[in-house]
Amino acid sequence: MQIINNAVVTMHFTVSTQDGTQIDSSRDDQPMVYLQGSQYLIKGLEDALQGKTVGDKFELDVAPEDAYGERHDTLVQMVPKSMFDGMEIEVGMTFRATTDEGEQSVMIIDETDDEVVVDGNHPLSGIHLHFDVEVLDVREATEEEIAHGHVHDAGGCGHKH
Repeated sequence: MQIINNAVVTMHFTVSTQDGTQIDSSRDDQPMVYLQGSQYLIKGLEDALQGKTVGDKFELDVAPEDAYGERHDTLVQMVPKSMFDGMEIEVGMTFRATTDEGEQSVMIIDETDDEVVVDGNHPLSGIHLHFDVEVLDVREATEEEIAHGHVHDAGGCGHKH
């Protein structure tokens, strides 16, 4: 069976930066299982998987616009440290912040005596990614999986919709 929308795909992957620094891999753990067309994966990878079959192995480079987007300097801001009164903060910490556009994940990237620098960009934004993929299984999704927009294991999905 070919990978098409609403197919359940099981795959192993390794993702690295262009210089070969490994970011993540499923190969030493359980394979990834996802519903094709659900936008669970980044666009560039999901598009490349379309039409593949069990046993296919391939490598793929994905530009930022088809991954986590370009970096935007406007999403890096200095805020008064007083906004964090009573909190133990450190560089690398992430949290949800309320913005004019709604809630957004931000990361603390620096701090001074008076200010904290927060970055609303995804940590992988602006980075070209390299994938090494092996398709292990492809099956038709159940009607329930399609309706819920995600894969269920043998016991269902474990929550109510």
